[in-house]
Amino acid sequence: MIFDFFGEKKKAVIAMAHIGALPGSPQYDADGGLDKLIEGVASDIEKLQAGGVDAIMFGNENDRPYVLKAAPEGIAAMAALVQAIKPMLTVPFGVNYLWDPSASVAIAAATGASFVREIFTGVFASDMGVWAPDCATPARLRANLGRKDLKLLFNINAEFAFSLDQRPIELRAKSAVFSSMADAILVSGPITGQPVDQSGLRKVCETVTDVPVFANTGVNKDNVKDILSMASGCIIGTHFKVDGDTWNPVDGERVKRFMDIVATLR
Repeated sequence: MIFDFFGEKKKAVIAMAHIGALPGSPQYDADGGLDKLIEGVASDIEKLQAGGVDAIMFGNENDRPYVLKAAPEGIAAMAALVQAIKPMLTVPFGVNYLWDPSASVAIAAATGASFVREIFTGVFASDMGVWAPDCATPARLRANLGRKDLKLLFNINAEFAFSLDQRPIELRAKSAVFSSMADAILVSGPITGQPVDQSGLRKVCETVTDVPVFANTGVNKDNVKDILSMASGCIIGTHFKVDGDTWNPVDGERVKRFMDIVATLR
């Protein structure tokens, strides 16, 4: 199963456009400012689109340490950056402001994004402290902003965190669709760039059949065949970077090699 905005595309690949540190975060480059952030993201997106990815997702991975409630200056900067980049986009796009679902929905609505990725459900012991997202508020915000078409991608096993809900992962996924109306389910590894547990992914794919299931982390050229034999698609950031390092720029040749493999699997 795939999203309607991918048309007939099977086994969709959503590529991450990692934004440099935003205003308010410790690593923000005040001298370079927004112009430098835009320049860096534009360069990555040019390579991602040339390589043939199906969609782009803007994310603020560089805003370490992460917060559970976005700062106004970060929200404003990310919205401005996405709006500035939009003219060069040739594929659908989404946003993810770590780790604030309402901020992500607000930025998506303001910029015309097609989807949002976030932690919407569950309770976690995390690097950021006790993490208890509020699914109802961003869902209502989406409706109040007139964006009922905006797809909400539910990451159900958060990176950098341990779920205090010990129901089996496939039951948590099914429940998120039933009670919280998830438009897609994402299954993650323990940390950005780390592979998902394939047995868990398989259980989720077998249990959740009415919305797409994506592998959210750690997909690479060596495991993509196995991953896409189960999942509707994948989200990739780290593997597309120079030397496979999350914090490096995108390597266009790595993107092309990966997408060539995907083409044989479709």
